[in-house]
Amino acid sequence: MKRWTVRDRYGNDIYLTQERWEHIVQPLNHPEMLAYERHLQETVQSGQRSQDPLNPQKYRYVKVFTDLAEENTHLIAIVLFRFSEGEGGKPVPNNYIVTAYQKEIG
Repeated sequence: MKRWTVRDRYGNDIYLTQERWEHIVQPLNHPEMLAYERHLQETVQSGQRSQDPLNPQKYRYVKVFTDLAEENTHLIAIVLFRFSEGEGGKPVPNNYIVTAYQKEIG
C-alpha cells in the first residue's frame, strides 16, 4: 500500500510504501528516520539526483539538512525506476523508494 507519492524536480512521480517505511525505521535499520519522514519527501522532491553506474534503474537522491539526528548532515534516498503494465498492456512508471538514511558528509 502506498503511504505517499511526491514528484521529483524532473517530473517523475515517486512513492513510498508502508512496507518500505516500516523496513526503513526498524530498530536494526534506520530508526532515526522515524522523525524525518517530511525530510525524506523533501529530499525526493528537490534533492540532487545521481544514477548508479552499475544499475541504471537505481538513483540516489541527496539533500542537506541542518536538523538531522546526531551529527548527520545529509538525508539520502535510494529510488528504483521501473515500469509496470497499465491499461492495454502499456508500460506505466513504477518508481519507488527502496531505503533512506542519514549520513554525515564533509
